[in-house]
Amino acid sequence: MGYSRVSTTDQNPELQQDALKAAGCFRIWTDKASGAKTDRPELAAVMDALRPGDTLVVWRLDRLGRSLPHLIETVTELEARGVAFKSLTEEINTTTPGGKLIFHIFGALAEFERNLIRERTMAGLSAARDRGRVGGRPSSLTAAKKRQANKMRGDGVSMTEIAEVLNVARSTLYRNLQ
Repeated sequence: MGYSRVSTTDQNPELQQDALKAAGCFRIWTDKASGAKTDRPELAAVMDALRPGDTLVVWRLDRLGRSLPHLIETVTELEARGVAFKSLTEEINTTTPGGKLIFHIFGALAEFERNLIRERTMAGLSAARDRGRVGGRPSSLTAAKKRQANKMRGDGVSMTEIAEVLNVARSTLYRNLQ
């Protein structure tokens, strides 16, 4: 079974479809959507139609996955379901030992890339904290509002009224007031 995708409605999927037919695909699903979109109804349909022993064929790897990690995840899901994967342009075929090797090398590289990104992100956040910067959205309860809320609370005003007067959520008050 084949799957093709073009990024815009202006593009023509015939090149991909012809290659898939030449490769022996008897049915082809085609999406006209950006690869970055998570909602690709035809991809979902072909994934539902695949059964153990089937092979999903694409013209190029980038037609199937939004990114290398997404591609690895999709092919791993196929493998777990007993479905083979074949990419015509890159000549990857998970029904052969060589094709599985290449795909697992891609998977290892994707995992390595994710780990590097995570390490760089954590190092950047740590460096920012060391410089006194705190990430996230600024608190709606400023120091002045906090003093006013504490005074109002001491005077017996309800949390709902304090929240209305200070224009903050009650949950913010409960989180910040003793």
